[in-house]
Amino acid sequence: SAYKYPGIPQVELNDVNDDPFEVAGMTFIPIEVMHYKLPVKAYRVKDFTYITDAKTIAEAEKEKIRGSKIIVVNALRKEEHISHFNLDQALAFIDEMAPEKAYLSHISHLMGKHADVESELPDHVRIAYDGLTIEI
Repeated sequence: SAYKYPGIPQVELNDVNDDPFEVAGMTFIPIEVMHYKLPVKAYRVKDFTYITDAKTIAEAEKEKIRGSKIIVVNALRKEEHISHFNLDQALAFIDEMAPEKAYLSHISHLMGKHADVESELPDHVRIAYDGLTIEI
């Protein structure tokens, strides 16, 4: 039937490959990162890169990130994890990419208390939080 119940969400799926694409006049650059053995996408928009579920990033993909002024990256906990950066790995990656500002996301309760962890971080690295707004 042509009738569609109005409460059903209307979804338009778009396949994302490795090519940059535009949304609302902004160019998104897909970046492949590895979540253990599973490739997932991170994205760069202008000087902002958003990465979650990453454990490893190939050198060619890092080149897409270099020069970002702001990076959001996962840091699950302090202990080693099979499919996510731990805190030390995330900080080493941030140091390698050298953004002006970085935010840690995808954090487990196993990381520790917010204030305790933030006191251990370099000045340009903070823990992301619900409602954080970043202007790009």
